[in-house]
Amino acid sequence: MRSGRGKMATPPPPIRPAAALLLLVLAGVLASAASADLVISKADRRVDLTSHIVRVLASLKAENVGPDPVSQVLLPFPNIQAKNLAAIRAFGSEGKVKGQSTVLPIEVVQPSGAPPELTFFSALLPKPLEKGKTLYLDVLTVFTHSLQPFPEEITQAEAQLVVYQDSAHYLSPYPVKAQTLAIRLPGGRVESYTRHPNAKLVDSELKYGPFHDLPPFSYLPVIVHFENNNPFAVAKEVIREIEISHWGNVQITEHYNIAHGGARLKGEFSRIDYQSRPYVRGVSSFRHLIAKLPPRAHSIYYRDEIGNISTSHLWSDSMKTQLEIEPRFPLFGGWQTTFTVGYGLPLEDFVFYSDGKRFLNITFGSPLEEILIEKLIVKVRVNVHQTNKLYFVCLRLHGILCRFVAIVFGIHYKLPSLFVS
Repeated sequence: MRSGRGKMATPPPPIRPAAALLLLVLAGVLASAASADLVISKADRRVDLTSHIVRVLASLKAENVGPDPVSQVLLPFPNIQAKNLAAIRAFGSEGKVKGQSTVLPIEVVQPSGAPPELTFFSALLPKPLEKGKTLYLDVLTVFTHSLQPFPEEITQAEAQLVVYQDSAHYLSPYPVKAQTLAIRLPGGRVESYTRHPNAKLVDSELKYGPFHDLPPFSYLPVIVHFENNNPFAVAKEVIREIEISHWGNVQITEHYNIAHGGARLKGEFSRIDYQSRPYVRGVSSFRHLIAKLPPRAHSIYYRDEIGNISTSHLWSDSMKTQLEIEPRFPLFGGWQTTFTVGYGLPLEDFVFYSDGKRFLNITFGSPLEEILIEKLIVKVRVNVHQTNKLYFVCLRLHGILCRFVAIVFGIHYKLPSLFVS
């Protein structure tokens, strides 16, 4: 590998030989798992590495060249990548040209003959794709823990470097006639990247391809070592309490345990150096988090175990209320902090009445932007005189797999509560 700045750089640790060898021979091992009916005539992938959450958009053009209709499209991922998959969504349209797409259901499948080293998803088509027809498919995937700090420890004055590993070829059980890969970087330093003959780094975008006539399960390792000082905000645990009051209010209370998931701080921390030159002596740290609340949020507070924290800012308009949260101290790699955010919402915006029943329609996750939540607990409380029955509906929204571990009913502060974790 060669540095993007014209100098040699210490390469990051390579992909394990056993894993690479496994992927290289997948075409032969999985011949029975691949469908002979579909051919990917074009595959364009765009990988966004501008934050610590990796987003990949694969735009596919598939043709049915077999005699039988096709009702699904298989989407394989290596287990080492699938374990970090946070969300997957698929949109499809049929026709000679790309038209308006519809959301496709996604489910986990296990094709016949598939080895345990791969995880397969299936995008279900609204109607079978007939012989000679063309399908346009967009697959959006979101991955966590896919950027590894290298080195794992840095000083206060050092920038954070991370490693990303992928394949320049689109991993597919179908033959691919033509494909490209574009990796968007956050800018700044690029220490090194895998130099294939058709690799090109232009500004903050790394391009591979085009590649032609690739067999099923083709794999070409790519490693990128680059600077990324964006906030690696990881919520070890978030507890959201939603209390429905008969006084016309929905009270939201959110308890956060936040850590910096990037390279750990090595050596001492100097507050004087940080305050005098924060963008030099604290470039890898983060000090602000942004929460986008509903537009009519009111009675907003932000505090920790010491008391109210005044270092925060609030903006609001007709579309949203934006809260800028600033902890008491900057967070470097390995550091943690805890705090609580609370606010009220108008009852009529989130609770609806129909057919003798009341429905709560409210956002399930955290309003914080660009944050990875490792454990989320949601508690819903209603007035004890309103009902003795609670129902929780977990929807599979736009192909995002929704899971929960347990549902427990209990009485807390004379309020029936629903716990989902």
